[in-house]
Amino acid sequence: MKLAGGNVVLIGMPSSGKSTVGQMLAQRLGKAFVDTDLLLEQRHGRAVKDILAEHGPEGFRALEEEVMLSLRCTDSVVATGGSVVYSEPAMRHLCSLGTVVYLQVELTRLQERIGDLEQRGVVRRAGQSLASLLAERGPLYEKYADYTVPASNLSPAEVVQRIVSFLDEAQGGW
Repeated sequence: MKLAGGNVVLIGMPSSGKSTVGQMLAQRLGKAFVDTDLLLEQRHGRAVKDILAEHGPEGFRALEEEVMLSLRCTDSVVATGGSVVYSEPAMRHLCSLGTVVYLQVELTRLQERIGDLEQRGVVRRAGQSLASLLAERGPLYEKYADYTVPASNLSPAEVVQRIVSFLDEAQGGW
């Protein structure tokens, strides 16, 4: 089990709860919280959906990768953008930072949460459905995860408790 820097890195689809759970988990563990979408927005001075509209999916992923590779943090909970798993260098870096947790949410729950894919700024190919996107990304999330939380029917507090229990078991506590 990786404990590099004492970080916990959250991955998963858009609207899987990474930011919400990340903030709660950071508070529970007494760690800092880092949202990489916010870092990307700060670096480029605009919202994620506007960066995506300007640069397209490939350009957005390149900018996202730059942010991930520049990430230097310790003792933090990191919520990542959903498309980060397309970058092997970024994922190798994130894996080196600490324990990677996949918040796995079923398609029907994602559809309820996300709403309009365009308005949300979801990185995808033109016309790509949410179902197709989940089918494409799911195996990548699983590949990099140290732990997967089936989070579809759990509250954010329940997801946090599952992660804390896993960390306690895996590392003998923080």
